[in-house]
Amino acid sequence: MTGSKQTLYEKYGGFPGVRQVVTEFYERALDNDVVGHFFEDVNMARLIDHQTKMIAGLLGGPVEISDARLAMAHAHLEVEHHHFDEIALILNETLTDAGFEKQDRVKAIAAVEARRSVIVRRSKAA
Repeated sequence: MTGSKQTLYEKYGGFPGVRQVVTEFYERALDNDVVGHFFEDVNMARLIDHQTKMIAGLLGGPVEISDARLAMAHAHLEVEHHHFDEIALILNETLTDAGFEKQDRVKAIAAVEARRSVIVRRSKAA
C-alpha cells in the first residue's frame, strides 16, 4: 500500500488557503447580477467562516458538514438550478485564479455538484 495521499485541502494551503479562496469567491458573488441578491443583509464574516469550513471539508479537510445542515441553511433562499449553476461558474473561476490545477477544480466542483439536490429548491407539486 502507498502512504497517505495529500488532500486538496492540504495541497492548497489548509484553512488559510481555503479562506482566501472563499473570500475571493464571495467578492465575485456579491457583484454578480444572478446571485448577488442572496448575500444582501448577510453577516459576510460569519458566512465566510461557515463556507470556509464547508469547502475545507469538501477538499478533504478536517470538517464535515451534513447534508441536513446544508439543506436547513439554504431552505429559505429559494435557490434554483440557474443560481446553483452560476455559483459553480464563479467557484470554478475563483479556483482557476487561485492556481488550482484543472483536475483539482473538476474534483472540487464535483463535490459541490453532489450537493445540488440538497441546496436547490424543490419544485412544488402541480
